[in-house]
Parts: sequence; C-alpha cells; structure tokens
Amino acid sequence: MTFSPGDIVTLKSGGQALTITAIDSEEATCIWLGEEGDLFREAIPLIALQALDLDEDEQEDEDDSETDAEDEEEAAA
Repeated sequence: MTFSPGDIVTLKSGGQALTITAIDSEEATCIWLGEEGDLFREAIPLIALQALDLDEDEQEDEDDSETDAEDEEEAAA
C-alpha cells in the first residue's frame, strides 16, 4: 500500500485515526490528538499502518454531528 502526507491511517492492531504528515521508504510520521486534546507526533513503521476506510456515509454522519453540536452551543449562548 502506498501512503501520502495527509492520508488518514490507523495501526493494524487497532486504535484511533492518525494523519500522515511525512513519509519515507520505511516509516511515516503521524500526528493525532489524545483524549485530552494533546497533540502527539510519532514515526511509525509503514508495515504497522493501514488505510482508514471512511466511507462517505460515515463522513457525512461525522459532519452532521459536528454541525448539531455547534448549533446546540450557539443556542445555549
């Protein structure tokens, strides 16, 4: 599998979504947000990564839930 900066991946063993920021022949530098909003960056061997398959329905659901949360915040203000 070929990856590029900006691709969303996950570890083959599971876990959260990671964003590739740089890549070379053996590893990708990935960033992600921790549970408390901390930003993490780590070089991860390519063999440990797989593409995260966000189908269009899942992406639309995520976009809708973000919009709903924003609407609720505005209504509460």
